[in-house]
Amino acid sequence: MAATSHNHLNGNGIGHGGRRSMLVPGILLLAVIVGATMLVTRKGTSSIRADRVQRGSLTATISTNGKVEPVADFQAHAPISTTVQKIYVKAGDHVKKGQILLTLDDASVRAQSARAFAQLKTAQAEQAAVQNGGSREEVINRQSQLVKAQADRDAAQRNLAALQKLLQSGAASPAEVQAAENQLRVSEAAVSSLQQTGTQRYSPQDATRVQASEKEAQATYDAAQATLGQTNIRSDVEGTVYSLPVREGTFVNPGDLLVGVAELKTIEVRAFIDEPDLGRLSQGEQVNVSWDALPGRTWTGTVTRVPSTVVTRGTRMVGEILVNVPNDDGKLLPNINVTVSIITAQKNDVITVPREAVRQDGGDKYVYVVADGHIKRQNIQTGISNLTRVEISGLPEKTLVALNSLNMQPLQDGMKVKVAGQ
Repeated sequence: MAATSHNHLNGNGIGHGGRRSMLVPGILLLAVIVGATMLVTRKGTSSIRADRVQRGSLTATISTNGKVEPVADFQAHAPISTTVQKIYVKAGDHVKKGQILLTLDDASVRAQSARAFAQLKTAQAEQAAVQNGGSREEVINRQSQLVKAQADRDAAQRNLAALQKLLQSGAASPAEVQAAENQLRVSEAAVSSLQQTGTQRYSPQDATRVQASEKEAQATYDAAQATLGQTNIRSDVEGTVYSLPVREGTFVNPGDLLVGVAELKTIEVRAFIDEPDLGRLSQGEQVNVSWDALPGRTWTGTVTRVPSTVVTRGTRMVGEILVNVPNDDGKLLPNINVTVSIITAQKNDVITVPREAVRQDGGDKYVYVVADGHIKRQNIQTGISNLTRVEISGLPEKTLVALNSLNMQPLQDGMKVKVAGQ
């Protein structure tokens, strides 16, 4: 009978015997590492990295991100929903102030303006009617009626005067005089009624309503005229067309960007400085600006405004600075993101050590000096720093200082060490 195998396959198709064979090298490697560590411990010597104290120049910088903003910028946005009718420029063109850039289809705006104008004329006519006591036709008709009534009144006055004289001579009866007096009163009442109709045709409430209607109609018409003027887009500044996202026939909604023009010879960069670095900033500091789209190119500017407050930007608490940057060839475009390096201090002929060599204990800063196979704590004073080195005082040039141990042991004063590579 054949022997039964006890090497069962696992889910990956590897037998348990195969698994044991794979574990052996790993166990041996672990044993070597543990043995080496025990050997280092027994000998009491730690292998470390170290570097020399150097003399040279040191530039302290703050590196961050920023955004390009034009100093003199003009952006036109669509005032209404319409289509682009005609474009007279292209991106990169230099344009003068007042030059027409593009036009929009204004048919709907013209219709709106015409309706608003008609409403305004109607409101103005109503206002004139209130002030004059009626419409022009009503005023003319009433004036005609008033002239006739006044003539009738005058005739009644003359007739009454004549009858009163005849009554004295017995040629007219008292009844005729009484009838003439009644006729005069009727004529005077007709004149008075027509005169009052002119002044009492509308109530104060009517006058207030009509006045409000006229103001509303005037505002609507003015707005329509203003919108109509915005369908012919003219540049407010002399500069370069840096943005033209539309084409002839493009449909646009209110607020859509139509064109951007800016004077690009000098631009501003708005940079965002983390709160801990704000105390190192001052006006006039030199700034280097770079853009990923043009690697190797650097623009130099000057800080013109330091932060007056701290704001939240994403997960950062930052202050915003403005940097004035000459841009003679116009390569830095508005709204692009750039890298900003602010030079906050610069010194020549100073003593420096790597940043990782400097340690802190409370308010004291120190390094570990390597000498005679041991390390010794040495307090120092620090000055300016950059990303890799720190200015110090208290150590001579070329002194060897410890950086860290290769076996991850914490460095301690008096530890026996061996510098790697020596």
